[in-house]
Amino acid sequence: MVDMLIASLPSAVCVLLGMILIIVEVFLPGFGLPGIGGIVLVGAGVVMVGMHFGSLTAVGTLLVIIAVLAVLISWVLRQASRGGGKRSDLFLQERDDLRTQQEDMKVLVGKSGTTTSVLRPAGIGDFDGVRLNVVTEGGFIEKDMPIEIVRVDGSRIVVRPVSKN
Repeated sequence: MVDMLIASLPSAVCVLLGMILIIVEVFLPGFGLPGIGGIVLVGAGVVMVGMHFGSLTAVGTLLVIIAVLAVLISWVLRQASRGGGKRSDLFLQERDDLRTQQEDMKVLVGKSGTTTSVLRPAGIGDFDGVRLNVVTEGGFIEKDMPIEIVRVDGSRIVVRPVSKN
């Protein structure tokens, strides 16, 4: 019993390290050292199993390794997509912060200003000295025409020309 454990220990270590390296490779761009090293270690472990226990056992071990890797990779990817890990520093703002900023922009509805460029339908409007990127409701508006903010959709500010009465 002890002899069998000692004989299978190097192959088990190779297979486990190889599987870990293959899972690490899933998260790295391209195909690099962890992927190649993982495949080599898994291959070496399967060859050692074949040398000690026969080729049928080696084929069975390889099939089990492939199945376990498929399940582990799908589980790890599912956990990563759900945000199971630590929050990434790549995201500069939380969703709640963005929602608050969008609600703050709704204060602009009803403000009047002038176009500083031709709106075809997008351009720049000046509202009390503040220049904003604006979009018309669909029409063409000349430069230096009076406009008013109709609505704010996220970061999109929709304007229409003010009629001169």
